Amino acid sequence: MTLPRNQTEHHDMRVVRPYSPLLCHQAHDRYNMGSLFRSEEMALAQLFIQPEAAYFVVSELGETGCVQFRDLNEETNVFQRQFVSEVRRCEEMEKKLRYIEQEVKRDDVFVPDMRELPMAPNPRQIIDLEAHLEKTEADIRELSENTATLKSDLNELVQMKHVLEKAQNFFNQREEVTHDPNWSPDDVEGDTPLGYVAGVINQEKFYPFEKILWRIGRGNIFVKYDEINEALDDPKTGTRNKKVAFMAFFQGSNLQSRVKKICAGFHVSLCECPHSASSRRERLISIATDVADIETVLNQTMDHRRRLLHTVAKELANWTVMVCKMKAIYHTLNLLSVDVSKKFLIGEAWVPTADMHLVENALTQGSISCGSTVPSFLNIIETKETPPTFNRTNKFTQGFQNLISSYAFASYRELNPALYTIVTFPFLFAVMFGDLGHGAIMFLSGLSLVLLEKKLERRKDMGEIFNIFFAGRYIILLMGLFSMYTGFIYNDIFSKSMNIFGTKWKVMYDTLPENSSDSYYQFVPRINFEGDPYWAGVDPAWQSAENKIIFLNSFKMKLSIIIGVVHMVFGIVLSTVNFIHLKKYSALLLDFLPKILFFFLMFVYLVVMVFMKYTMYSGLYDGANDTDTSPGVDTVHGSSCAPSVLIYFIDMMLFKQPDATDPCEKYMYPSQEIIQKMFIFVALICIPFLLLGTPLYEMQKRKRSHRAQGVNHVENGYRNGQVNQAMEMDSRESMKQALTPTSTAEEGHEEEEEPMSEIFVHSAIHTIEYTLSTVSHTASYLRLWALSLAHAQLSEVLWTMVFRKGLTMSGYVGVAAVFIIFAVWAFFTVAILVLMEGLSAFLHTLRLHWVEFMTKFYEGAGYDFRPFSFKTVLEPED
Repeated sequence: MTLPRNQTEHHDMRVVRPYSPLLCHQAHDRYNMGSLFRSEEMALAQLFIQPEAAYFVVSELGETGCVQFRDLNEETNVFQRQFVSEVRRCEEMEKKLRYIEQEVKRDDVFVPDMRELPMAPNPRQIIDLEAHLEKTEADIRELSENTATLKSDLNELVQMKHVLEKAQNFFNQREEVTHDPNWSPDDVEGDTPLGYVAGVINQEKFYPFEKILWRIGRGNIFVKYDEINEALDDPKTGTRNKKVAFMAFFQGSNLQSRVKKICAGFHVSLCECPHSASSRRERLISIATDVADIETVLNQTMDHRRRLLHTVAKELANWTVMVCKMKAIYHTLNLLSVDVSKKFLIGEAWVPTADMHLVENALTQGSISCGSTVPSFLNIIETKETPPTFNRTNKFTQGFQNLISSYAFASYRELNPALYTIVTFPFLFAVMFGDLGHGAIMFLSGLSLVLLEKKLERRKDMGEIFNIFFAGRYIILLMGLFSMYTGFIYNDIFSKSMNIFGTKWKVMYDTLPENSSDSYYQFVPRINFEGDPYWAGVDPAWQSAENKIIFLNSFKMKLSIIIGVVHMVFGIVLSTVNFIHLKKYSALLLDFLPKILFFFLMFVYLVVMVFMKYTMYSGLYDGANDTDTSPGVDTVHGSSCAPSVLIYFIDMMLFKQPDATDPCEKYMYPSQEIIQKMFIFVALICIPFLLLGTPLYEMQKRKRSHRAQGVNHVENGYRNGQVNQAMEMDSRESMKQALTPTSTAEEGHEEEEEPMSEIFVHSAIHTIEYTLSTVSHTASYLRLWALSLAHAQLSEVLWTMVFRKGLTMSGYVGVAAVFIIFAVWAFFTVAILVLMEGLSAFLHTLRLHWVEFMTKFYEGAGYDFRPFSFKTVLEPED
C-alpha cells in the first residue's frame, strides 16, 4: 500500500513494506528454538486503525502485551491531545473510587479478591459505569454526612446529659448543707448573684484550662468537675476521646466574659444548665427521649450504609481494574496521530516478529468488536533506528535476567549472558559458600518459596525486603543446591566432616606424644598416606589435622585461579558469537585472535603449570631430604623439589632464571626457558596487533568505499543524462519511473562516518583496558579462595565457641544447656553464616559476572522493551 504524502515525508530514510503472515510464523518458530540465547527480532510496525475501532484495538493489544507504542505527538501539549477529555473522565472516576475505597476501609468491610481480571469496558459501558459510580459516591457521601450529623447531635445531647447529671449531683450536695430543696446560685447573699458556666472539655486540655481560669480570676473562680466514663467518638475523625464535665462558678459580669472567652479559646462545648431542680429533671427526661430517637435513626442509617458498602465491596476491585485499563487505553490513544483525511489513526510501535500474528489478530478483533466493515491493517517500516531489546523469560529465568539487566540492557540481538548465568552464578557462589549444612538451609528456604509462590503472589503486604527474596526464589534454590554439592566436595557440614567412604590416612602411634597437648596431628603424605585417595572430595581426616589450613589454603587458592581462567576464557570465546552474528568477520582476526592468544600464553599457561605441578611432583617422598635411595624412588620430583608456580610466573615475566638446589632442577620440563620467552614475545606482539589492527582495517575499508562512491557518481551522471533525454522524448509517466531509483537512493543515504581519530582513541582505550584487566581480573577470582576459607573458619569458630561448650556439660544442667546453646548456635548460624555470609558471597559473585566475565563479550548499550500491557499497568512498581 502507498502511504499518504505527509506520512512518506515523516518517515524519511525508511522503506515501508506490507506485513506478511508467513514471515511471522517463521519468526515464531525461531523463537521456539530458544530466544534466551539472544534478544528477539523486532520490527517497527505502522498501524492504520479505524477511529471507531481504535479503542477496541488498543484494548486487545493491552491484553496481549506485545507492542511498544511510540509517541507521534511529541510536539503537542498534553492538554491539547485528542483524547484528553476521556483521560480526565477516567481521573474523575478514579477519585470516586478512591473515596469509595477509603470509606470501605474505614468500616473494615471485607473486599474479596478477584478470581480473574475483567476486560476493559466498551465505550457504551463507560457511560453506565460513570453514572453508577457517581450515584454510588453520592449515596455514600449523603449517608456519611447524615451519620456524622446524627453522631454530632447525639454527642451534644450525651454531653448535655452528663453535664446536667453532674450539676444535679453538685446541687444535691448543696441542698444537704442548706436543707433547701429549691436552692440555686441566685440565693447567694450579697449584692451580686453567683453566676456559673457548664460545659464539656477534652480530658488532656482540662488541666491547662483550669490553671488559666485560676490565674485570670485570681482565685475567685471556683471549678467543679467530674470525668465522663463514656468515651465519645469524634464524628469527623472517628477517634474516641475522654471528656470532662465541669462547672465554673464566678461572681460578676466581668469574670463571666473572661470565662466565656477562655472557653471559646479551648473549644469548650458549653451547655445550658437550668437553675431550678425541676427544670433540670424535665430537661434530662427530654434529652433521654431525644437520645433514644437519634440512636434509632442512627442505627438504621449505619445499617443502610453498611449494606451499601458490602454491596460496593464486591465490585470495587473490578471497577478499579476497569477504570485503570480505560485510562491506560486513552493515554495510549493520545500517542497516535490522525491521518490527513481523518479516516485513520496512525501509530508506530515496536513489535517482536514472533508476535506479529497477535497484532494482526488484535486489529481484526477490534474491527469485529465495533462492527466496522473497513479493516485495520499494518505495514512494516524498515528503519536504521536501533530497536529495543526484548528477552522473553518465564518465572524461572526472570530472576537471572534481572541480574543482567541491573548492570545494563543488552544491545539489540546481542548475546544474552543470562543463559550462562543460570549455571555459572550459583556455581561460583557455591565455591565461596561451600557447606552442606548451610546449603541445605538455603535450598529449603528457596524450595519453600517456590512451593508457596502462588499463595505468596496474592499477598500484597509482604514488605520490600521479602519481595526481593521472593523475586529471586529460583536463584536461592539453585545457590543452595550448588552449595550442597561443593559442601560435599569440601566435606564440610557445619564445620564438621563426614566419613562416608573411609579415610585413607593412618596415624603412626596409638597414644599422644609427650610434647603434644591436643589431639591434632601433622599429616605427611609419605608417612601417613596409605595409597588410594579418598573416593570423592576431601578426606575427612583433614578435619583433625594441624596442617589443615595449609592444605586447604593451597588447594582453594589454585582452584580459584583455575576456575577464574576457565570462566574468562569462556567469556572471550563467547565474543565470537556476536562477531559472527553481526558479520564482523574481520574482528575474529583483529580482536578475538590477539585477545585469546595473549590470554592463553599468559594465564592459561599458568593453569597448565599448576596441573603439571600436581602430576609431576608427589608428596609420597621428600625429594632432596629423603634418605631412601632404593631403586624406583625419584628424588628429583619429591615434595621438597616442588616449585612455586607463582614464582615461576613472576620469573617468566621478568626474564629471570629460578633458583634451584641439588638434586632439584631449575625448570619443570626441558626447554621451558625458551618456550616461556617465546610465549612472552608472541604475547607482546598481540598488543600492537590489537591496538592498530581495527583502525588500519577501517582506514582501508573507507578508502575502498570512497573509490566505489566515485565510480557510482560517474554512473549516476550517465544515468541522469539518459533520464533527461527520456524526459524530452517520453511522457510524464516515463519521467516518474526514471526518477524513482534516485529517490530511493536518497532515502538510503548513510549517516556520517565516525572520525578516524576517535577510532584510534577507542582502540587505544580498549587495548589498555584489556591488557591491564587480564592481570587484575585473574587476581580478582582469588576472592573465591578468600571467602571460602573465611566461611569455613567462621563456621568452625562458631561451633567451637558456642555449641561445643554445651556438649561438655553433664547431668540435668547439661541437658538444659544443650537446648539453650543449640538455639543460640542456630540463631547465629542462620543470621551470620547463612544471611550475612550468603549476601556477601552473592555480591562478590555478582561482581565476578559483571566485571570479570561479561566485559569480555557484553556491550550492554541497548534499551529495554517496554510494551503496553495491562499486566504491567496494574502491578505495583517494584
